[in-house]
Amino acid sequence: MPLNQHTFSPKNSRKKKRIGRGDSSGSGSFSGRGMKGQNSRSGGGVRPGFEGGQIALIKRLPSLRGFNNIFKVQYSVVNIDSLNEIFPNGGEVDLDILVEKGAFKNTNRPLKVLGRGEASAAFNVKSHKCSASAKSKIEAAGGTVQVIS
Repeated sequence: MPLNQHTFSPKNSRKKKRIGRGDSSGSGSFSGRGMKGQNSRSGGGVRPGFEGGQIALIKRLPSLRGFNNIFKVQYSVVNIDSLNEIFPNGGEVDLDILVEKGAFKNTNRPLKVLGRGEASAAFNVKSHKCSASAKSKIEAAGGTVQVIS
């Protein structure tokens, strides 16, 4: 019979195998469970994840929650009050100059400027990120903020 939409039946065409109905049925006697052993008994078998007495995988994994995001970007963070101490007269501020002044050890991380404190001089900041409050405070003091990528 062809399999067309009007002949298709959603029921399974293969009948369920009935076990334990005598030897002549093909699944009598031991009923497909073999002869002896844990799985041949009623209620037999092991729980999910059991590895025969070996420490199970779930027990070998670390138990702490959460994960480490390998794509998270760590920034070198500087606040406006720190800029006031490092550059009392204002001027150019970027990551290379901050490393020269000793604020950071190296230029591996991108620079982010945050808005704690008030800008006492005009800073011309070149950073990878800048908070809105820091940008408004720097520009109010007569400075500029350039976001580099």
